[in-house]
Formats: sequence, structure tokens, C-alpha cells
Amino acid sequence: MASTVISVENLSKAYQLGSIGTGRFCSDLKRWWAKQCGKPDPYAIIGDADHCNREGETIWALKDINCSIQKGEAVGIIGRNGAGKSTLLKILSRVTAPTSGEIKLKGRIVSLLEVGTGFHPELTGRENIFLNGAIMGMSRSEIRRKFDEIVDFSGVEQFIDTPVKRYSSGMYVRLAFAVAAHLEPDILIVDEVLAVGDAEFQKKCLGKMESVSKGEGRTVLFVSHNMNAIEELCSRAMLLHGGALQHDDYDVRAVIRGYLYDKGVVEKSSWSNTSDLYRSTWFQPLKFFVRDAAGREMIMPLKNDEEIWLHIEGEIQEQDPALQIGYALYDDAHRLLFWSTHTDCAESDWPKLHKGHVRLRTRIPKRLLNDGDYRLELITSLFWRQWLCEPGTDVPSIVITIKGGLSDSPYWMNRRPGILAPVIAWERVA
Repeated sequence: MASTVISVENLSKAYQLGSIGTGRFCSDLKRWWAKQCGKPDPYAIIGDADHCNREGETIWALKDINCSIQKGEAVGIIGRNGAGKSTLLKILSRVTAPTSGEIKLKGRIVSLLEVGTGFHPELTGRENIFLNGAIMGMSRSEIRRKFDEIVDFSGVEQFIDTPVKRYSSGMYVRLAFAVAAHLEPDILIVDEVLAVGDAEFQKKCLGKMESVSKGEGRTVLFVSHNMNAIEELCSRAMLLHGGALQHDDYDVRAVIRGYLYDKGVVEKSSWSNTSDLYRSTWFQPLKFFVRDAAGREMIMPLKNDEEIWLHIEGEIQEQDPALQIGYALYDDAHRLLFWSTHTDCAESDWPKLHKGHVRLRTRIPKRLLNDGDYRLELITSLFWRQWLCEPGTDVPSIVITIKGGLSDSPYWMNRRPGILAPVIAWERVA
């Protein structure tokens, strides 16, 4: 029978804003001191407040969270930026204290909340491994037994005796994850820091987390905007919205769908940059939408035989020949169908980009998509150098719905078997 390792009851967290001396550390310290002296909480909030809405100088990062997590579960925590994911993990990691409510934890916890967590910059990689193990209550012999495995996994053997302040962010997170995952925690908490590593190391980390959860029976809490990783690793998912727990289910795909297709998360057929997001001198996206061949707005659902034109508009302040602009197409199960960028064809046929306002469009092939919902994510990058908008993360996205128009054949009935529904020509060979 599974045992409960994390229990959360009526958990809320409020921050005081707008005046000196009300930062997180200061407010937590004053709250702790008042408790020791038997005095009332100086930051107690009188009355109720909307989730994550500002009331005077108070903002609720979490409000009335209730859940319990069993030993060996891998739980994905998803939601928009500002939903309260990192705040929840910090409270569970005892980095910050809750405003109200109670948490009960059973076992040793290791947290990887941000690059460099738990490392002393002046110490070498080797010294930080032993320091972290000692903080966790491990003996020197236990750490020594795990040392070679940690270094091999991290891939920083050449620099293990170099102060970590000289590490790149990628090296930092490689070693930090290796330490966190190999020092035998009962509960492993991982925030979005894995996005810093390269694709190969991210895959390696996901494999290790799966091993920790399924193979070793330990508990993993994983925050990520990469829905593929959440679905692959996690046996359960929680969706936070505005500081509240909106959806908690063992049907991970259902929780992901609720996040991706919630109108508060993704607009149906158009996206506009109204908050100066995704700023970059090479390309800042401004609009991402679909239109028909004449440039008119399209009403959902669309038909498979309609011409669908995807438009991307943005601003270029500094030209770079490595700039790529495109999109990734996913089905309603979040399976990647394909990527397309403006540099896929011969270089002589690439659209010419220039400084200032740029408008691109591309046609989604007719009679390719099956009945259903499809999500398109914006892709922008500097080829082989840097992601600007990386597919699978929290990037501009839109949803289109296909219904009907699949073929002129009388044998085609609504949705076809399979993911796609292309009409492919046949001919008889004499």
C-alpha cells in the first residue's frame, strides 16, 4: 500500500508589495519571530482576496491548495507563468514559509529550483558535491561511493576541481542535477532549470527522473512548460491557474489538454503580443494568426479542403543571417507532426528579411489534416546558436479545428483512421 509522503492542507501564500522591508525574506523572518513570541501574524490577511489579484499591497501567489502525493509518484505541475508553480515548490522545499495552511513531508528532500541552488560559487565542483551531501545528512563514505557516478553523469569531469563560479550555466545545471538525482532523495523536486541544458542532457535527465520514480520508488515533482516531457515522465499532473489548483488527475493528457486549450491560456486562431513578451533584438513576435487566401479571418471549424494561410508578424532591430522563423504543428494528443521554417527550401528561395516590421505567411497544405484540434507553436531561433521561441515550451501558440472536407470520395466518412488524412493520387501501371 502506497504511503503519503507529501500532504498539503489549505495552503496559501501572500506577498506584501510596494514598501521597503516587505520582501519575501523579511516578511518570513518577521512572521517567524512573531510566532516564537506568541504574537499575531503581522502579515495576516483579513478577509478573502481573489487568487493572485492585488489588494492594496497584497498579492496571493497561492490560495487554498489541498493535495496529497504518494511515495513513488511522478507528478507534473503545469500552468502559465505566474500561476504559482515555483512558489509551491519553494514552500515544499522550505525555502519560504506559507502565509497559512500546513504541509507535512516524509523523507529526505532534494530541490533543484534554479541554476546554482545549493552551490557555493567559490568552491570547486568536487567540494560542492561533498558539501551538498553533508547538508543532506550523508556520511563522507556514502558521498564517496556516489561520487564517480555523479561526475560521470554530469559530464564535467575535466572541470571538477575548478570553482563553479567559472562554470557556464549549462555546466552548472548539469552538475546540480547530477548531485540532486544521485544522492538518494526520497523526494526530488525539479523546476524548469533543465531548459538550460542541451537537448541530449535534457533527455538524459528525464531518463534519470523516470528511473528515480519508477525504478527506485522515489517521489518526483517536476515543473516544466515542455508538455512532451510531462506526458512522458509523469503518472499524474496538476494544473495551477491564478494560484489555485484547477485540475489534479492521473489522466495526464486530460490535464495537459485542459491547459493548452483553456481560453485563458491559448487563443483559438490568433495571438497578439500585448505585453512586450519574447523581446529580442533579432526578432520580437507581434502577431501569429491564420487567414484564408484573401486575407479574411476564418471561422472555426475549418474544412480540410480550405486554403489555410498562417501569418507571422514581428520586429527586427538587428539583422542576423542565422535567423529562422516558422512553426511546429501538434495534434490534440500533443504529438508533434512537423516543423516548418522559412529556411527549409533552397537558400535562393528564402524570403528576404530586413530591419523593421516583417510580415511572413505560409500555406498549410490542403487535404492533409484529419478531423480534430491542432495547435501551432511559433518557432524562432538563430540556427545552431540560440532559441528565441523554442517549441514545446511556453511560446506563442494558436489552435485550429478541422471538421469535414476530407475528400470528394464517397468512401470517406468523417474522421479517417490515423493522425493525418492526406489525399494521395494513385494511378494504374500498364
